[in-house]
Amino acid sequence: MSVLLRLGVMPTGATGGVAMMLLGVLLFAVNDTLGKWLVGAYTVGQLLLVRSIAGLCAMAPFILRAGPYAFLQAPRPGLQLLRVVFSTMEGALFFWALAELPLAEVMTYYMAGPIYVTALSPFLLGERVGWRRWTAVAVGFGGVVIALHPSPASLSLGAVCALAGSFSYALFMIATRKLAGTPGAVLMTAQLLAALLFGCALVMTGGWTPPEPLDLVLMLFLGIGSLGGNLCVNQSLRLAPASVVVPYQYTLILWGMLFGYIFFGEVIGPLTMAGAVIIIGAGLFIFLREQRLRREAR
Repeated sequence: MSVLLRLGVMPTGATGGVAMMLLGVLLFAVNDTLGKWLVGAYTVGQLLLVRSIAGLCAMAPFILRAGPYAFLQAPRPGLQLLRVVFSTMEGALFFWALAELPLAEVMTYYMAGPIYVTALSPFLLGERVGWRRWTAVAVGFGGVVIALHPSPASLSLGAVCALAGSFSYALFMIATRKLAGTPGAVLMTAQLLAALLFGCALVMTGGWTPPEPLDLVLMLFLGIGSLGGNLCVNQSLRLAPASVVVPYQYTLILWGMLFGYIFFGEVIGPLTMAGAVIIIGAGLFIFLREQRLRREAR
């Protein structure tokens, strides 16, 4: 990617940052769509296992460059373990939710993750949250309730998995923030190894369905696409300020609606749509407020 920047193929500055964020979000959306397509025929354990193998193969040069000491001397091993547990659970719960719910609906629940982070940060990160952000948190929770539209009929196993997964995602982000000094290669490798082990355990208990050649390629892309999306997002944050590029992450829900309709004939209901709008609005307010407070603290 740096070579493309030097050759002038990729735009730089704010334009390049926005382009990279949009590309990264698109890769995540394609990845999620493939996950929903495959989870109808294969177990979650298979998807986690093959995705992790592909990710580890792609990470191999970075693992070799980091060397064994980077992994043996990784700080706070207890927190490292908690982080990979949260990461593995949010990934598995995401696939289980996809098996039951429309694509865009699952994405909507996961987009509430940053709101949960703000709500938990005073207790787990020791950060101060003012009344404005607490109000946005309350509004965001209201959006989740509206999207969930709880009733005996709507509170399904898929909805429970999506809610639990989004909460695990928030805890994963908090653990990642507390491990900010740890090399990225160490964090990503630990995630992939944990998902690999969990996938193996699920396959041993749930069995293995031999995949068709095309399906195997798509499973492998789950790992490559996820790494590519993360690479694009990280590059966007290098090219432009977070306040410029981060709001574009909410285009994920738009992609979810489009791909869900095209590939699965899904049309989300008005309550889910209203909840998504409220969650996006609350999340954007919290993010922009935090950016302003950081600028004032300088």
